[in-house]
Amino acid sequence: MSQYELAQLNIAIMKEPFESVRMADFVANLDRINALADASDGFVWRLQTDEGDATALRPMGQDTLVNISIWKDAASLSAFVYRSGHMEIMRRRREWFEPSARAQVVLWWVPKGHRPSEAEAADRLDLLRKQGPTPQAFTFQQAFPAPDTSSRHPGSR
Repeated sequence: MSQYELAQLNIAIMKEPFESVRMADFVANLDRINALADASDGFVWRLQTDEGDATALRPMGQDTLVNISIWKDAASLSAFVYRSGHMEIMRRRREWFEPSARAQVVLWWVPKGHRPSEAEAADRLDLLRKQGPTPQAFTFQQAFPAPDTSSRHPGSR
């Protein structure tokens, strides 16, 4: 069993302020989607304030929402992202968020029990944007194994 867990950061640049009418349906679904994540197999932790989400935290600018979480492995995170009720919200992301040619999601391995800071997560995204996928910062499409394992994840190149 690996002594590492998978960290992820995803960012979203809002088209309008968080409190705007345009964002209302996204905001209305936050608690439901966060509860779905919390109950998902393989979920470990997510960054949140006392309000239960991370929307008040804006380390990458006032128009950028951040989501940082820890998962048992890539399969668990992938199941939540692509095969749960989260997918219905992802399909609507263009209603609320600006498209970007730059990476907006980064994955990396952390020792069990480590909780990455907002700055650490931002550094990993910057690393991915500058160097492309590496064992220190990668994507679902080009995943790397935990440091204490020797094989690539299924579906990675």
